[in-house]
Amino acid sequence: MLLLTTVVRFEAIRAQMSRTISIRNAERSRGAGRRAAAGLLALATGVFAFGCQKSSAENPAAAAPPIPVQVQIAVSVKIPETTEYLSLLKSRHSAVINPQVEGQITRILVRSGERVAAGTPLLQIDPLRQEAVVNSQEASRAAQEASLRYAKISLERAKKLFDTGVISKQELDNAQTGYDAALAQLKASEEQVRQQTVQLHYYSVTSPMTGIVGDIPVRMGDRVTVSTLLTTVDEPGALEAYIYVPAERAKNLKPGLPVRLLDDAGQAGIETHLSFVSPQVDTATQTVLAKAMLENRQTKLRIAQQVRAQITWGTHEGPVIPVLAVQRINGQFFAFLSVNEGKGTVARQKPLKLGDAIGNNYAVLDGVNPGDHVIVSGTQFLQDGMPVTEQAASESKGSATR
Repeated sequence: MLLLTTVVRFEAIRAQMSRTISIRNAERSRGAGRRAAAGLLALATGVFAFGCQKSSAENPAAAAPPIPVQVQIAVSVKIPETTEYLSLLKSRHSAVINPQVEGQITRILVRSGERVAAGTPLLQIDPLRQEAVVNSQEASRAAQEASLRYAKISLERAKKLFDTGVISKQELDNAQTGYDAALAQLKASEEQVRQQTVQLHYYSVTSPMTGIVGDIPVRMGDRVTVSTLLTTVDEPGALEAYIYVPAERAKNLKPGLPVRLLDDAGQAGIETHLSFVSPQVDTATQTVLAKAMLENRQTKLRIAQQVRAQITWGTHEGPVIPVLAVQRINGQFFAFLSVNEGKGTVARQKPLKLGDAIGNNYAVLDGVNPGDHVIVSGTQFLQDGMPVTEQAASESKGSATR
């Protein structure tokens, strides 16, 4: 009985071990199948990607179709070499009115902005003291005239007495000397009267020329001196532009160079030329004074006005490109050029060194050569090396000639 029980237990253990081994073999088979399937999937993906890359390499147009852009051919034009300076306008027909005597203002005879003729009284300074001086001098002259008349009578009497032998030669000479002295004193007195009379005229301030009265900063009752500004009188018309050029450019300065005055928008206004170049350098500012005459017929410019003056030193040939074709990135200017590289036309980004603006174009100092195809549209969508197709710009001819 014990033997039978042992045999039954052994058979049960063996059956359990057989089932366990079968389960482990099945799991191993499933794992191997999964790894094989994953390997086949990776291989298929690689083959597909290789096929796509090969297709793209054989047909670039299918990968990135070219972008249509408008181009303009860069042309060479005459570019002026100019420099802007700040100039001050002055007039040869402008007078600053200062009194020639001291005193108190009693009358103001004109208004600011009034047009006056030469010799018109402008202001009156109290003349009472000077009038008293003139009256005193005239009284002295009258006394000298009386002395002269008496000396003349004495001389005539002395001559008659000398002829009859009543007086000596010495007494005659004394009479002659007295007459000559009285005559000289009268002349001196007359000159003093004339001098004081002229001084009296200075108490009436008059206009030295025909023009328009400026601001009158003084008021009635003010005491003025010879350094007090009373007003100004300006005659509208021709002006002179005083241009101060740095000494390092003095060697290029010469009379006759073209000069243009620019407005606030930078547009050219009056055109003229240099009429004077100073032979000396200002020691304080190290600048050379140059002058240009301005007609100013429409009186748009004012005396003492500061304006921008552009001096043209010369011209040179160089390419220009439209302003819209220029981009600025981090302070550097760029433009896209359409370049045929054999396999196709692509956009190439070129750094630029620009000069002054000429109308709607920029003068190019470096980066573009005459004949280059400049892209003028769609530049915001372009990248370096991107394929493009050219289309002629509708206004390329007009932009190039401006």
